[in-house]
Amino acid sequence: MRKTSLHILGIACCLLLLADTSSAQKKQLTYCNPINIDYGYTPIPNFSTAGRHRATADPVITFYKGDYYLFSTNQWGYWYSSDLYNWKFVSRSFLKPYHKVYDDLCAPAVWVQGDTLLVYGSTQEKNFPIWMSTNPKANEWKEAVYPFMIGAWDPDFFVDTDGRLYLYWGSSNTYPLYGIEINRKTFAPIGERKELFKLNDTKFGWQRFGEYLDNTFLDPFMEGAWMTKHNGKYYLQYGAPGTEFSGYGDGVQVSDNPLGPFTPQPHNPFSYKPGGFARGAGHGNTFQDRYNNYWHLSTMVIAVKNNFERRLGLWPAGFDKDGVLYTNTTFGDYPHYLPYADNTAKFTNDNANGTFTGWMLLNYNKPVTVSSTLGSYSANNAVDENIKTYWSAASANAGEWIATDLGRLSTVNAVQLNYADQDATILGKPKQPFYHQYKLLYSADNKTWKILKDKSANKTDVPHDYVELNTPVKARYIKLINLHVPTGKFAISGLRVFGNGGGAKPDTVKEFVVLRTEKDKRSAWLKWKPVDNAYAYNIYTGIAADKLYTCTMVHNANEYYFKAMDKDLPYYFRIEAVNENGVSKRTAIIKAE
Repeated sequence: MRKTSLHILGIACCLLLLADTSSAQKKQLTYCNPINIDYGYTPIPNFSTAGRHRATADPVITFYKGDYYLFSTNQWGYWYSSDLYNWKFVSRSFLKPYHKVYDDLCAPAVWVQGDTLLVYGSTQEKNFPIWMSTNPKANEWKEAVYPFMIGAWDPDFFVDTDGRLYLYWGSSNTYPLYGIEINRKTFAPIGERKELFKLNDTKFGWQRFGEYLDNTFLDPFMEGAWMTKHNGKYYLQYGAPGTEFSGYGDGVQVSDNPLGPFTPQPHNPFSYKPGGFARGAGHGNTFQDRYNNYWHLSTMVIAVKNNFERRLGLWPAGFDKDGVLYTNTTFGDYPHYLPYADNTAKFTNDNANGTFTGWMLLNYNKPVTVSSTLGSYSANNAVDENIKTYWSAASANAGEWIATDLGRLSTVNAVQLNYADQDATILGKPKQPFYHQYKLLYSADNKTWKILKDKSANKTDVPHDYVELNTPVKARYIKLINLHVPTGKFAISGLRVFGNGGGAKPDTVKEFVVLRTEKDKRSAWLKWKPVDNAYAYNIYTGIAADKLYTCTMVHNANEYYFKAMDKDLPYYFRIEAVNENGVSKRTAIIKAE
């Protein structure tokens, strides 16, 4: 009865006051990780014994004939987009009838050769074709060659500037990455495969296996090869040490030749996001958009219902003046600008600022009220900045709701709604209509409510929906009212409100100390005095004072173990405090020998 009356009250208030503030939506200017696409559910029953759940990983984006094409593991199809935000799914199986496996395009290779888009999925066998299309929007595909005679797991095909074609592959905690030249017409191998390199976790701390890089029970895995050529140099990228961990990142080795020899880039991993709401930035690809800006696409981890419960993230990337490849994951799950011709000033390869909008999180660990709660899936799980935890309502009924108090009247620019899979029933990619419907409200006093976004007629699947407002609003309270979820209960892992709190920025961090001992120089213990008006801290580190390319966001703590270093190099550190009003001045740089 309580839920029904509140639901009716909320709808009535909406009708009496404002129309949807997002009507006549202007061009979308920003996005927020995880990428909001209609992720399929794992098709593997043994992977979902702890609960049905969405899952994909190992992504690649390729720019082809004016559009971006996105492929990833086990999605029974692919997406295309003109703007890197609005993605249209094309349903397609790339398996043959006799392929008795679940892995439909697991960790696919995607590349452009001449006027043709080509696709090849991971396999250890020699019975899988290379597919080709000149009209992938229309789902028109045929075999370029069948069978392809190299069984390659986690493959990457690379067309060099001289037209020669190369294949890189490998996914193992024993074997190295391999490379070989391929005849671009017949797709037959040229010569023998070459062993390129292995991991070296005794030297590189970030390659140690485990959530805490403690090398527990397994040796680290190297996988997900990707080649990028820049200014005559070959940058062979790879993921490590395990896709289920927050520290899953991408490393890179560099050579003057496509098949090596390769040398580790000093700045490694070049793609790394061990902190924040959604963690992990490994096994993906580096590509250029239509304006020639570099981006890095990668895998993000949830790993609650299964180790391989994952999502996708997109980060600005680039090469600095010294040819160092980097990825900017600073505020990597906050709103960032999309690339457009009229906002190219946002894309300057300035790693200090990148594409971040400056819109801060307004409701970290702030008070939450809800219509109901299922078991121990408590309300504040929706605002704890941890995608692994979530609140669930007791049902999927229309009228279930969650409201967050920002603590004061604030400027709201955007809201991200991250749905969780509680009691979902789906395996694979659903064929029936699959969609979310909701109303998002705002209020200054928790009494009078206005519509922020009305998606009561929505017919799309939006598991990580992101609402960018045409015009910012002043609000203290944000309420999400469920109208329909596609499966399971109404559950939210992150109701995240972005904008500016209108107060003072946090004070500068004091007493920042970096302890790097003689025993194991891969690791350091960082300590600092807590800042009273901060909810998080950004720790910047790198292999030079002007190359602090790695950023780790730490919440509700005043210490951190940074264990990702090359034991033979000095490292440099500084820190800034974060709150809903902005960031503090960064501390002086500390050198740790």
